[in-house]
Amino acid sequence: MKPVFKGILWAVLGAILGIALLVVIRLAFGLPAWKAGPAVAMGYLFGLSGWLLGVGVWDYWALGWLGRPNKQYTTTGWRRYFDFDTDHKVIGIQYGVLLVILFLIAGLLAMVVRYELMRPGRDLLNSAEYNNMMSLHGTTMVFVAVATIMGAFGNYLVPIMIGADDMAYPRLNALSFWFVPPVGFLLLGAALAGGYDTGWTGYTPLATVTRMGAMFYNLAFLTIGFSSILGSINIITTVITMRAPGLTWGRLPIFVWSILGTAALSMLFTQFVGLAMLMTVLDRVAGFSFFDPSRGGNPILYQHVFWFYSHPAVYVMILPAFGIALEIISHFARKPLFAYKWAVAGMLGVVVMSAIVWAHHMFTAGLEEKLAIPFMISTELISVPTGMVFLAALGTLWHGKLNLKTPMLFALAVIFNFLIGGITGVFLSDVPVDMHLQDTYFVVAHFHYTIVGGGIFGLFAGIYYWFPKMTGRMYNEKLGKLHFWWMFIGFNLTFLPMFWLGINGMNRRIADYMPQLGGLNMWVSMAAFFLGASFIVFVYNMVVSWVRGEQAAANPWGARTLEWLIPSPPPLHNFPTEPQVVDDPYGYGVPGSVHARLAAAPSPAPASD
Repeated sequence: MKPVFKGILWAVLGAILGIALLVVIRLAFGLPAWKAGPAVAMGYLFGLSGWLLGVGVWDYWALGWLGRPNKQYTTTGWRRYFDFDTDHKVIGIQYGVLLVILFLIAGLLAMVVRYELMRPGRDLLNSAEYNNMMSLHGTTMVFVAVATIMGAFGNYLVPIMIGADDMAYPRLNALSFWFVPPVGFLLLGAALAGGYDTGWTGYTPLATVTRMGAMFYNLAFLTIGFSSILGSINIITTVITMRAPGLTWGRLPIFVWSILGTAALSMLFTQFVGLAMLMTVLDRVAGFSFFDPSRGGNPILYQHVFWFYSHPAVYVMILPAFGIALEIISHFARKPLFAYKWAVAGMLGVVVMSAIVWAHHMFTAGLEEKLAIPFMISTELISVPTGMVFLAALGTLWHGKLNLKTPMLFALAVIFNFLIGGITGVFLSDVPVDMHLQDTYFVVAHFHYTIVGGGIFGLFAGIYYWFPKMTGRMYNEKLGKLHFWWMFIGFNLTFLPMFWLGINGMNRRIADYMPQLGGLNMWVSMAAFFLGASFIVFVYNMVVSWVRGEQAAANPWGARTLEWLIPSPPPLHNFPTEPQVVDDPYGYGVPGSVHARLAAAPSPAPASD
């Protein structure tokens, strides 16, 4: 853990240096020495640089820029996970563990929110405290949903599934992870600075005048966005340039396609939310007026820029879950993936069409009437490519020999839950209906069925499916199924009633509601506590199984893709020899068909006399 402590020390020194430099500059221009907003921004910029240099960029990378030898990697065992390690498998586990911890914290915040909403009136939180708690929950959960599957499984599995020994840019890969821990510190800092009451969307003009915690929110969004862009560039380059011989585009596992589409979305659109956050910071600390109408700004501009990223971000959260679900369904149904090309076309269609649907979030925000109908139509049309993915899932299940292990149960839940989220999304894309339902609990229910019901259930499907590969241990199957049914039932008991609450006028992001809705809110809160308790089973199962679970076979599921051809967990460079891909990864039922073969390792040369 030495690099982490070194990173913290360098971060503190960097923040002090940045603030001191700002004070000198302000004094030189005749300004007051201290102003909190600029000090936080400058201190964080220098502190983040110090953190990255301290955790390993200086030792393992930057020394080479100065003509000096870089430090060599010598850390082994569990300490690797606290070091600037360039092995993509270590980085994948770093992402997974850190973001699952953040997910559990966000869930605890949700429990506090639901406690307050059990009854009309005030029980635990006043209005400001409620808004702060709700905002922190939403922001943390969105960061988790955006980053976890691509960061954890994308890093760990994509190189192995395409037959590569690592990512194209290993040090850049490590750098993209070490941007993430400061995000957690920023969210904690936001709470300590009085919180922020803008919700996870950070709308202006409130975001430019509210508490200093909003500044921490802006900086957190900028940081995780930069990490996403770096990771996306790495994944796209890796898939394009490092596929094994014979691994044509038509033989690429569907999970890799989903990660490739997700990386394209992140690379193309994350820069826009970064721009929105940067403009907000400049309005707060530098006197700019992007969003101040009294000085020529336009607050609606923020919504356009923010949602131009944030609706594609919905698919950043859900496309990898689709890939996991289709991957698992084919292997556990023992059938070729139905309509493989249509499924790929559907994912790519989502990538393209997600760029023209953002303004359906703004039907009630003063959007020009002549734009409402085109955005309504484009939003409804995006159900066509997502329907192709559903077609592939249902066709694969039809007459399959289903093996209902825990990963398969979660994969099936992705399809079921997202179907509800997709159908209810059609209502919200319709202008007259959206006028009634906007900012009600109907939107809350729809959003959670999409992101939690689809994305987070897909995350757990992947955790259970690849847990043996990543740890070399088997989890307890009975506890896994208990977790699934507990979580699945609790999820639906919690969020289905919210549709009724929204239709009957309960507004989201408000700490109180009409007394006649108290009975159903009590039900929802009790169901939410029931849902939250399910994760105790998950944590216990994962921790105990990782420590002393049954030793996993190299291929416990009998699957065909490349990651199952090597030991569990994989060796350092994945493959002893370069794999040769000879067929598609889902050729079940075809006699003698295999996806790939490993060439025999060359015999050692005979010793000389």
